[in-house]
Amino acid sequence: MIEFKNVTKKYGDKVAVDEVSFNIEEGEIFVLIGPSGCGKTTTLKMINRLIHLTTGYIYFKDRPISEYPVYEMRWDIGYVLQQIALFPHMTIKENIAQVPLMKKWEEAQIDERIDELLTMVGMEPEQFRDRRPDEISGGQQQRVGVARALAADPPVILMDEPFSALDPISREKLQDDLIDLQKQINKTIVFVTHDIQEALKLGDRICLLKEGHVEQIGTPQEFLGAPQNDFVKNFIGDAGAGGFQHITVGDVAKTHPFSTSENISGYPTVSSKASINDAFQYLSESDGIIVKEDDKRKVLKNKDVFKYLADSKESDER
Repeated sequence: MIEFKNVTKKYGDKVAVDEVSFNIEEGEIFVLIGPSGCGKTTTLKMINRLIHLTTGYIYFKDRPISEYPVYEMRWDIGYVLQQIALFPHMTIKENIAQVPLMKKWEEAQIDERIDELLTMVGMEPEQFRDRRPDEISGGQQQRVGVARALAADPPVILMDEPFSALDPISREKLQDDLIDLQKQINKTIVFVTHDIQEALKLGDRICLLKEGHVEQIGTPQEFLGAPQNDFVKNFIGDAGAGGFQHITVGDVAKTHPFSTSENISGYPTVSSKASINDAFQYLSESDGIIVKEDDKRKVLKNKDVFKYLADSKESDER
């Protein structure tokens, strides 16, 4: 879907992104993370040419992005900002309708799409479509920002620290909502964050940057179970294996039903009494585990594990 090939971005003599190469697969949430100044937002903005690369190539659907008209690129790539940036003088309906209007959709089609999207992001259309941004909460504004990015049904969504300005409860709720929404829309999402807990919770794969270089790309379980160097270990910090010694597999599995008819063969079996740290090895080798509790069994998918760990960490911090 998107490929970076030896991409460098320079500002004068300063190198912001240095010879970066990776692929983003269709339908995945690909998280860019790293400390301030590492180049993650610059990398994101080069995808839709808000920032132009210096050398190298970025491919979108197997074509260099330079071959696309800029307006066409930006219509086909939704964008959600930390600042939200809704037009204050427009209603929620008018904010969401901007790209469909530019694409000359029929009014009835736009109205139908707006109601569909507001419902999808958990906002009752009758209640919200005619309100203005200052009449709704910050969390609701960010939901509208997501709806606006999805309005013309683009294949790719860029999200630049979209939840970082929200309070912890709103942030956790929107993370959960994004996970649920992705199951419906199956978009390719490139997500920037500085928060490793958020990255572990949301990402199908994570790309950790340092001073414009890629330090590691991998799944959440690969980051937790096999950090490639000391920088990665230190960045993960308490989110790593040592930070969850007190949590057992059974703790994570409590909210999941026991399996009856589901075919669960092929997954490794782990005792419910095992530490979640001990399970990381199995999580890195499979997309799920079978939790054994007495004579009962239940399936626990990797996404469920990392969502639980991220949520428990956020709860500890509140």
